Amino acid sequence: MNVFHNRMFVKLFTASFFSQLGTMIGNMAFAFFLLDRFSSQPFYMTLAEMMYSLPTLFVFFIVGVAADRMNRKSICLYSNYIRIGLTVLLFLSLFLEILPLTFLILFLRSAVAKFFAPAETGLVQGILSKEQYMQAAGLNQTVFGLFMLFGTALGALAYHWIGVEGAVIIDGLGFILSALLIRSCSFEEKVQQPNGPGKWRDMSFKTVWGDFAEGMRYIWRKPLLLSIITGFILFGFVNGGFSVLPLFSLKYKLAADEYEKFASLLSVCLGVGVLVGSALGTILAKKIKPHVMIIGSVVSSGLMVIGINYVNDIWLFLLGFFLVGILIAPANIAFGGWMPQIVDGKMMGRVNAWIDPLMMGAQSLALGLIALLYPRLISLDWIYIVLGVLMLVVAVFYTLKLPKQAAVEETAPKDSQENPVQAAASVSS
Repeated sequence: MNVFHNRMFVKLFTASFFSQLGTMIGNMAFAFFLLDRFSSQPFYMTLAEMMYSLPTLFVFFIVGVAADRMNRKSICLYSNYIRIGLTVLLFLSLFLEILPLTFLILFLRSAVAKFFAPAETGLVQGILSKEQYMQAAGLNQTVFGLFMLFGTALGALAYHWIGVEGAVIIDGLGFILSALLIRSCSFEEKVQQPNGPGKWRDMSFKTVWGDFAEGMRYIWRKPLLLSIITGFILFGFVNGGFSVLPLFSLKYKLAADEYEKFASLLSVCLGVGVLVGSALGTILAKKIKPHVMIIGSVVSSGLMVIGINYVNDIWLFLLGFFLVGILIAPANIAFGGWMPQIVDGKMMGRVNAWIDPLMMGAQSLALGLIALLYPRLISLDWIYIVLGVLMLVVAVFYTLKLPKQAAVEETAPKDSQENPVQAAASVSS
C-alpha cells in the first residue's frame, strides 16, 4: 500500500505498534497473574480492566482540547516519557506485592495514555491524503488483528517464562521504542499545531471548557456524526463485557484446568478472524458504502455473539470467536475510514474528546455491573445475550439513521462542508 511510501507515517505507525504491543503483553500477563492468585475472586480482574477504562472520565475534557491546541508531537513524547516512569513504579509495586498501589499506578498510567491517541491521530491526519483514509483504517485494523493473534499468547508466555514483572519490563521497552521513533520524526508546523502555537499556561478552565463545548456544538450540527457517536455509547457496553467475558468463559465454564492454553488459542482464532475480515473489509470498502458495511457487520456479529452463548464445546467456542473476528472487522474499517471524511481535521481532537468518555464511561459501567453481579446474581449466559442484543439495537438504530443522513452529507454543497486536513482514525471493539 502506498501509505508505506510516507516515511513519517511508517515511523508513527511503528511507534504506535510498539506502544500497544508492549501494553497488551503487560496487561495480559497481569490478567493471568490475577486469575492465578485470586482464582475464586474474578472481581480483581474486572477491577483491573476498570483501571484501563475509568481514567477517561477524569481527563476527557482536556485530552482532545490539548491535541488541538498544543504541540501534538510533544504530547506523544511526554505521554511516553511519563508512562516509562510509571512503568518503573509498577514493576516495584509488583515486586513488593503492594496490590492497591499496583491498581493506582495502572489507573495513572492509563490516564496518561489517553493523551497519546488523539495527538498521534492528529499527526497522522496531516501526513495522509484523503484517498489514503480507508487504507490507513484497514492497516490499523490489521494491526489490531495481529494483537489479537499474538497478544494473549505472548502475554501467557511472558507470564510463565519471566513472570509478571518481566512482562512489565517488556511493556516499558515498548514505550521507550515508541518515544525514540516519534522523537526522530520531523513534521511541518501546521501538522504539529494546526490551530497555531499554543502553550500550557494558556489552558485555563474557561479555554478548555469553551473548546470542549465547541466540540459538542460541532457534533450537534452534523446529524450523521451525532448518530454514529450515539451508537458508540452502546458499543462501549459491548467492549466492556468482552474485555473479561472470554477469559471468564474459559476459566469458569469450558476449560478450567487449561484456560491459559485455550486463552492463547482463542486469541489466535480471533486474531486470524480479524485479519481475514480486515482483508475482506478493505476490498468491500471500494465497492459498497460505509454505512452498509457497518450495519451488515454489526447485525451478523450480534447474532454470532448470541449463538456463542449456546455453545458448550471448546472448539466450537473458538470457531465462534474466529467468525466474530471476520464479521466485526469490516465495521471497524468503515468507521476508521469514514470518520475523517466527515470531521474537520482541526476539530478531530475535540470530537474525540466526546467519543472517548462516552465509550469508556459505558465500558466502565459495564465492568462495574459485571463486578457487582457476576457470579452471584447473573450467569455468563445472560451476559452474552445482553451484549448480542445491544449490538442488534445499534444495528437497528443505524439502519434507521445512517442511510438517509449519509445521502444528505454526500449531496451537501462543498462550500458548506468542512475540508478535512487529512485524517486517519480507528475505532476498538
